[in-house]
Amino acid sequence: MAKTQGLGKVHVITGPGKGKTTAAFGLAMRASGQGLRTTIVQFMKCGETTGEVIAAKRLKGLDVHQFGTGRFVDPKNPSKDDRKCAHDALEFARSVLEKGKCDLMILDEVSLAASLGLIDPAEVLEMLKSRANEIEIVLTGRNAPIEFIEYADYVSLIESKKHPYDRGLKARKGIEW
Repeated sequence: MAKTQGLGKVHVITGPGKGKTTAAFGLAMRASGQGLRTTIVQFMKCGETTGEVIAAKRLKGLDVHQFGTGRFVDPKNPSKDDRKCAHDALEFARSVLEKGKCDLMILDEVSLAASLGLIDPAEVLEMLKSRANEIEIVLTGRNAPIEFIEYADYVSLIESKKHPYDRGLKARKGIEW
């Protein structure tokens, strides 16, 4: 099924650098400021300790739903629980889109979930193609499948030229999480 061109409604934010989720949450904040309803579905994440999740609770019309085990996914051997969480996230997103309960949907880390084999990129695209055209979509995560990139209207690549992790520094509250 070919995508209707010119809608300008699908964004992919990918690449090895820091800031993909941050950029998506920035768009969610902008949408909230304009009175749009935003649903953020986070694949492979859980816990409400990140700054963006804490801040989202303070914004009207911005809902975050997390689907993760609480453990990092082993890229070489994803668990049954990892796959179930990713499928639950996809089903939740599908139900929100079918009901038209948002103006903007962010599928955070969906690209990584697809690249790890937790979900099928074709299922994601099928869901996106069947949504109401007025719903804006953002797909984040490393290693975006080529299908996502080809389908998207906006593609942003976040590179990493330098990072404190490279020097052994730990993640900082409010900056990395």
